[in-house]
Amino acid sequence: MIYKTLKPFPKGFLWGGSTSAYQFEGAWDEDGKSPSIVDMYCHPQDVSDFKVASDHYHHYKEDVRLFAELGLKAYRFSIAWTRIIPDGVGEVNPEGLAFYHNLIDELNRYGIEPIVTLYHFDLPYKLEKQGGWSERSTIDAFVRYAEVLFQNFGEKVNYWLTINEQNTMILHPGAIGVPENGKLPSKKTLYQQSHHMFIAQARAMQLCHHLCPNAKIGPALNITSMYAETCRPEDAIAAHNWETIRCWSFLDIAVLGRYNALFLSYLNDRGICPTILDEDLVVLKNAQPDFIAINYYSTATIAASKGNATDISARAGDQQIMLGEQGVYRAADNPFVDKTAYGWVIDPIGLRLTLRKVYERYNLPILITENGIGAPDQLNADNTVNDDYRIDFISKHVTQMQLAITDGVELIGYCPWSVIDVVSTHQGYGKRYGFIYVNRGEFDLKDLKRIKKKSYYWYQQLINANGQLDKLM
Repeated sequence: MIYKTLKPFPKGFLWGGSTSAYQFEGAWDEDGKSPSIVDMYCHPQDVSDFKVASDHYHHYKEDVRLFAELGLKAYRFSIAWTRIIPDGVGEVNPEGLAFYHNLIDELNRYGIEPIVTLYHFDLPYKLEKQGGWSERSTIDAFVRYAEVLFQNFGEKVNYWLTINEQNTMILHPGAIGVPENGKLPSKKTLYQQSHHMFIAQARAMQLCHHLCPNAKIGPALNITSMYAETCRPEDAIAAHNWETIRCWSFLDIAVLGRYNALFLSYLNDRGICPTILDEDLVVLKNAQPDFIAINYYSTATIAASKGNATDISARAGDQQIMLGEQGVYRAADNPFVDKTAYGWVIDPIGLRLTLRKVYERYNLPILITENGIGAPDQLNADNTVNDDYRIDFISKHVTQMQLAITDGVELIGYCPWSVIDVVSTHQGYGKRYGFIYVNRGEFDLKDLKRIKKKSYYWYQQLINANGQLDKLM
């Protein structure tokens, strides 16, 4: 649809940026923090681990000052469960609470809205050794952890996110690392874990509404539209299969409080349906999220399954994530989109389509909590980084966001991944996303100096113009 007039970004739009605790904070074993699963899992040996990362733990005041100078209206970050309750269920760590109090106070001092993620992949390793999300006891542990956060930070935080990318953890379990024994859980186990996460999430939402009545809380999932490779009906069915299993099944449970019919048919047919108690359905129904957070990077193109092992292939540039499922769908190439240096699809128009689908289906405000382009940024001799490709990427996505708003989507904010360089889970510091460069290599920490990239100054102008691209220099 081509409009005669575009709607502006709303007043108070949350122009922001994102990070996660394990990829940014460092200080992995300081001040009472215990290891999480991402600390203990096996990762590629030729890239950085998470022990120091960008050392935000010791640079948070400098980082927040840079965020404020950038003009951020919001900052989306996660709290490390292992810093708050080191063994997952026992005593609360006062030093962990103090760090996040200081960080949130610093953000509020500059007028930056804290958007807090309860859980971003980093389950306490002590809980993992006791069965982790496979055990219903982890539901109670998570709810208690959430309660500690709501009670301590509830008066300072207006926006909460529950569990980051649950669909990634369940559908691509190797994405956050592989256990030392090299064995990933079976699909049946994964979907039981997922069900427990849904219950934990729903109870946390209810608790937030009770303890923080003025705050808003929602799920944060990796959501994308699927294209059929051709106009063959079989390709359309396959695309719908994967879009439902990957996206709608997770959002339907989180938002509507029910399992999607096609998803249930798939689970039962494969013999991988989790144990669902009658009381679980009541808990799910009462979650009532206030908004939906989505992480969007690219779309996918899907072809009909051939019913054999050739349906499965590795995602471009990432051997840890396998695409395709025998009898369900197979990944296909799309000649009408661009790709990053790592083979990821670049599809700004797909963001508009995804926003339309999500809003039409759930009729809740949407917050984009991740979107960005990873690239091997180069620091020049004059301490500059000319990342024009990032400016181009963000600009094209902002254009489509405004079109989505004009379509009628209630979009409340945009927090690109990432506001500052963090360690990429699979590519370390060879793959950077930030507007701010962190001066370190994979294993050489150098001076960890923060350096503004060219995109920093551009995004600063964009925020000042409230997204009006035509007003930028």
